[in-house]
Order: sequence, then structure tokens, then C-alpha cells
Amino acid sequence: MNINNLRIAVVGLGYVGLPLAIEFGKKFEVIGFDINEQRIEELKNGFDRTKEANEEEIKLANKLSFSCNSNSLDDCNVFIITVPTPIDKYHSPDIRILLSATKMIGKKLKQNDLVIYESTVYPGCTEEDCVPVLENESGLVFNKDFFCGYSPERINPGDKINTLVNIKKVTSGSNPATAIFVDELYASIIKAGTFKASCIKVAEASKAIENSQRDLNISFVNELALIFDRLNIDTTEVLEAAGTKWNFLKYRPGLVGGHCIGVDPYYLAFKAEAAGYHPQVILSGRRVNDNMGYFIANKVIKLMINKGAKVKSGNALILGFTFKENCSDIRNTKVIDIYNELKNFGLTVDVYDPLVNLDEIQHEYKINTIQNLRKYDCVILAVEHSNFNNIDFSSLLLNENSVLFDVKSFIKNIKVDGRL
Repeated sequence: MNINNLRIAVVGLGYVGLPLAIEFGKKFEVIGFDINEQRIEELKNGFDRTKEANEEEIKLANKLSFSCNSNSLDDCNVFIITVPTPIDKYHSPDIRILLSATKMIGKKLKQNDLVIYESTVYPGCTEEDCVPVLENESGLVFNKDFFCGYSPERINPGDKINTLVNIKKVTSGSNPATAIFVDELYASIIKAGTFKASCIKVAEASKAIENSQRDLNISFVNELALIFDRLNIDTTEVLEAAGTKWNFLKYRPGLVGGHCIGVDPYYLAFKAEAAGYHPQVILSGRRVNDNMGYFIANKVIKLMINKGAKVKSGNALILGFTFKENCSDIRNTKVIDIYNELKNFGLTVDVYDPLVNLDEIQHEYKINTIQNLRKYDCVILAVEHSNFNNIDFSSLLLNENSVLFDVKSFIKNIKVDGRL
């Protein structure tokens, strides 16, 4: 395959696929494909609801076109799959979307075509689960008629500094020649450079452990917050004191959700258990982090009771609903746990987040966010969006008994009643 004679299809235009399609679209003929017709129409008009790209950035990719018609993929010879890989309600990997996209691409495969996966998977998924589908649908033979690569995504939603081109890219291929080609392909757009892994499984595993490591580090400080709460010690002050040592890792307690950190450890644990090993550390960290929303809600209720605030039929406000600051992504957000637990105590709960898409939050969580703030018996700052700096938090409190709780130690201009 000649790198100067490529027609690339990027399948899945979310937080990962769109930036990738834009960068490749500056150099190669690219079809940005997504089954969401509304998403495609918005992108054709230069609008990105994820806010990862603006109209000007989309226009700079002058070789990029968008489509929701699979026939547009017929002439492509490189297919990059960037679809979601979530977990189910039992915390098991759910690769149905991945396999569906693979089946569609399998029908399009031709001699010498290349399929690259970027979706987060467990080690072995590409070759053990996806390749058989490609072979079955195409009638072609793997590593003879078509080839595969894996390059784990490292997108950090909402981050305008550590963008796609500024993060080193891990690459891999199904044989040595393919590995070289995949590495050269990504090196053509990644300013930070690439790292060619020895095989696809190594690249898959590297992605799984990146987020598992971060998950465990956060779970440690979350557990510290649980301990220090019982000891009546301010966790933030403890971390500030410990952080004066040069080699102390400065993580903060909080909610751990999203499509990566809150998901990837379960993919790694799934494969470990399939190999006969039951992971101890990874799953213990997940248990701690998965329960933080409930801990926060119960801590708020205790503060309300101690201050004499109205709980039953009282009003609560949650500021921020996305899984992290300054992005619109609500996938696997743990703020929903705070919301549900407060509702269980009989509170009427409003959610205010100017970054979320109103249709998405209603569809995914059956929640209608508010547009106008009022006064409340308790206010919880759950996500540290930078535009919350403009809020006068004291104006949101109903009376002197109202509780102001700061999950992220974000509020500086007024005394808070509690924080992690």
C-alpha cells in the first residue's frame, strides 16, 4: 500500500473519531462516517456538539467529507474504527457496537485493505473477536488478503493543550510490514511522535493499563477521603501537606466516570479472569470509586440534618453533570449517583450544566436540566467547569441553614459546609 494513494474511512465521529478525521483530512482523502444522521448534518454545517472542533478547524480539513451512507466507503482502502466500547450493567465488556462496525467494514474489504482499531478493548480482542468477523464477511484471509492494526486512542476531552497531535501515539500492526506502515501513517499527523509496539496485543494492553493506573491512584485518595471523614480531618489539607514532598503524586478525590477511566479497568479484569486470574487490586479500586457518588450524597444529607436544613421535600441543586470539567460528555458520569441518592431521600433535585446537550441528557438519564437558578436548601458543586467561576454561590442558598458542598475544592470566595 502506498501512503500517497490512500482513501481513509474513519468510522465513528465522536470525541475520538472527529479529531482524527480532521487531522487525516488535511493530508488524505477521508470519509468521516457515522450512523447518526443528525450528527453528520451538523458536521457538514461545521457544528460539533462535542466542542472538540470548531467550524474553522473542520474547514481546514479540505479533503474530509462526511457521510452516513455505507456506500461511501466502497472506494476506501484504510478503515479506522473509533466506535464506543462500553460496559454492561454487570460491568462486563459490551463490544456489540464494535462488532457491528466490524461487520459493516468486512462487507467492504478488498485485496490489501487495512483495518485499524482505536476503540478501547481487552488484550486479544482485535485478533480473536474482530478478525474472524472481517474474514467471515469478506471471504478474505487475514494477513494474506487484508491486514489489521491497533492504535489506542488517547484523546482527553475538553483539553485544548494535550490534543491529538500533541500526544505520542502507540501503533501496531498484524505483521512487521503492516506495523511499519501503520506507524508511518500516524507519524504523518502526530507532532509528538509515535511508539511502535511489538504486536497488537501489547498495544491493546497498554491502553487498558494507562487508565487502570489512573483509576487506582484516584481510588487511593478517595479511600483516604472516606477514612479522614470518619476521623474528622480535612482531606484537602492533608493532601496539601503531603504534596510538599517532591515525589508525592498529587491526585485529588472525586467522582471517576467517563468512557475510559471508569470502564477500562473492567476490560482488563475481564481478560484476566478469562485467563484464570481474579484481579484483586484493580477491582478493589473500582469498588471504591464506584461508591463515591453515594458517599457524597449521604455526607450532604448529614450536613443538612446537622444544620437544620429541610431534607424531606427540600430542594437541592447539582452544579455540573458531565463526567469531567469543561467538556460536554455525559457518558458514564457518576454525578447521576448523587442525583439518584438525593432523590431517594425525598429531595427535589435540579441539575444545572450549560455544557450538556439537553436532548442527550434527557435521552440517557431522563433528566431535564434547568436554565435559571433559584434558591436551594443545599447546593452541590459536582464538576469544576471554569464558567462556574462567575456564579455567586451565596445567592443560591435559601437561608442560613442551607448547605454548600464542594466536591472538587473549587469554591474560593465563600465558606463551604463540606468538601471531599
